[in-house]
Amino acid sequence: MRPSSTYRVQVRPDFPLKATAEIADYLADLGVSHLYSAPLLTASPGSEHGYDVVDHTQVSPELGGADGLRALSAALKNAGLGLVVDIVPNHAGVAVAKANPTWWDVLKRGRESAYAKFYDIDWERGKILLPVLAADPGALDELKVEGDELVYYDKRYPIADGTGGGTPREVHDRQHYELADWTRGDSEINYRRFFAITELAGLRVEDPEVFEATHAEILRWVREGLVDGIRVDHPDGLRDPAGYLQRLHDAAPEAWLVIEKILEPGEPLPRWPVAGTTGYDAMAEVNGVFVDTGTEAFFDTLDHHLTGATVTFQNLTHDTKHHVATRLLAAELARLARLVPEVEAAPRGLAELAACFPVYRSYLPGGARHLAQARAEAGRRRPQMISTLDRLTGRLRNPADELAIRFQQFTGAVMAKGVEDTGFYRWTRFVARNEVGNDPTRFGVSTDEFHECSGARQQDWPDTMTSLSTHDTKRGEDVRARLAVLSELPGDWTEVVRRWVRPSPLPDPALAHLIWQVTVGAWPLSKDRLLAYAVKAAREAATSTTWQQPDEPFETALREMVDRIYDDPDLHREVTDFAASITPPGWSNSLGQKLVQLTMPGVPDVYQGTELWDYSLVDPDNRRPVDFAARRELLGRLDDGWQPPVDETGAAKLLVVSRTLRLLRRRPELFRSYRPVFAEGRLGEHVLAFDRGGVVAVATRLPVGLSRHGGWHDTTLSLDGHSWTEVFTNTSYGGNRLAVADLLQTYPVALLVKE
Repeated sequence: MRPSSTYRVQVRPDFPLKATAEIADYLADLGVSHLYSAPLLTASPGSEHGYDVVDHTQVSPELGGADGLRALSAALKNAGLGLVVDIVPNHAGVAVAKANPTWWDVLKRGRESAYAKFYDIDWERGKILLPVLAADPGALDELKVEGDELVYYDKRYPIADGTGGGTPREVHDRQHYELADWTRGDSEINYRRFFAITELAGLRVEDPEVFEATHAEILRWVREGLVDGIRVDHPDGLRDPAGYLQRLHDAAPEAWLVIEKILEPGEPLPRWPVAGTTGYDAMAEVNGVFVDTGTEAFFDTLDHHLTGATVTFQNLTHDTKHHVATRLLAAELARLARLVPEVEAAPRGLAELAACFPVYRSYLPGGARHLAQARAEAGRRRPQMISTLDRLTGRLRNPADELAIRFQQFTGAVMAKGVEDTGFYRWTRFVARNEVGNDPTRFGVSTDEFHECSGARQQDWPDTMTSLSTHDTKRGEDVRARLAVLSELPGDWTEVVRRWVRPSPLPDPALAHLIWQVTVGAWPLSKDRLLAYAVKAAREAATSTTWQQPDEPFETALREMVDRIYDDPDLHREVTDFAASITPPGWSNSLGQKLVQLTMPGVPDVYQGTELWDYSLVDPDNRRPVDFAARRELLGRLDDGWQPPVDETGAAKLLVVSRTLRLLRRRPELFRSYRPVFAEGRLGEHVLAFDRGGVVAVATRLPVGLSRHGGWHDTTLSLDGHSWTEVFTNTSYGGNRLAVADLLQTYPVALLVKE
């Protein structure tokens, strides 16, 4: 069943299924057709996100168990809503070994375990390496034997039958696993991980038995009508994404399937049996069309002045990806290289090809051109390795070759860790565009480009999801909308940020520029939130401090920088005043991008809480509790006829969201085509408008520039002579030409419905 729209809820122990059921009536009033939940299967104890599933056979007791899911389903059905669930086929949680019965059995019985084939383990090493010990040569002396378990502080591991005598170290040496110094994980681990996270072990869902065991419960939910749709997490990690998705589709042919597939700009989605992606591609287009593309050179100059950097984003991310391939994923690289023993320089060649790979992965035989691009770029950078590269690519282009299969899994992890989780924190020219699914060298998106992409989406993937915020976005949608205002004020931004960095310059000027942008984009926010973000950003960038080895002097300087923003009254006032100056045009952008995302081709998702202004930063900041009571109260006032101003309450955004979602749900026939609508007049470029087949969405672009011109003047829209009703103000319009100044008198957006 295709939803008209979804609402993402981070179901978690402190907002379990019972609490989720209690907002069903609110979500129905808001106008969505489906709740879209975080993973619901049993995850590691205390998990706050659910992506570390440990038991695929039951709903998490911490969330409310099977009874909680039934109660949620009943509440949703009573409210006329359906349910879309997030599933995690790529990996399972192994941080608490005993919580995962299949992993526990593999550790206890090794290759003889009935579950040995569940996990992608390289058994040639012999024992499973578990990098959990302190970096201390005497760490194994801390082991204890308690019954049939080996205990290391709060960690417990099984003892194989018949191996329990002797000292704890002697017992340890007889097991099917080896407890090792945690620093050995990246270079020696012998099970496939999710990226570089040792607590998440890769599953072999390509095996029909493993697929059945890990999906039986989810598919039962579908069969019994508890669930209408499935969101598939990280398909790029799978050995055979196409085969997996076909099997899932065959098992749940009526379910709406979307995949968390991150496409690079211009990259097509393979023709799999899915409705589409989770919407990062749409997000990049929507955010970009509210950016002034004409000021890119100003930001290049400012970035060079602030940081002294001359490196291109392509060269920066080549280096970060190469580092990920050779350091963080050294064990995975070594496993690949063992498949080509005849090529002595295989590790270097494979790392270079991965660093040059232009997309997350290919899906051979599809996407072979990406391998050709990587080979060409690697040869340009490393001409001395051309013969090695040619020998490797000869095998890497063969879909049946084990090397090619595993290399495809490898490149996605290299891209994600090297670009999203490192490069985006180092290359900080204009961070409104440093977002998952976007290439930040694409400073903005023209209206023509936007219309072209939307027309293609309507034709090729009309049922795909669109989004503006997710649990993985680097900044919330309204932060990005406000930062887009900076593209219209490059001189003002240059002046203030150059003044702010002078008194106590951070030793990492690129990071400082990132933090200043985020500060004005999310202001006002508490010192604790900004500091937590700044420390995470610094460790992700890994130029001055890291997660593995925090640099205390640098982090002290970072804390002092953040403290000064709050403790220096003059600076605090300046930041407050500047943020206030860009907030109203930021609101205009927020309303514009929200209306566009809700009405463009696809199935729009609303991330929890974003029906009001949401200035969240990267997780865990974007998982903070949502005040649903306040949203209910405001929605009730709107339904009583209140016409809210565009102000700090965010009620205007709630008006746009609720009225648009209700129309999508009530009148789906109005949203079945796509045609650009162009404004006439010298300020026509400030309008983004399109006709979906009976509904015309109109949004203001570049509001600062519009204000400089003194408003809309003679700008008009040509309509077809019918009578139209504007949804947000309930105003009627007729005739062939509509003055934009009249249409957008109350709000910077409009939604016209043909009468």
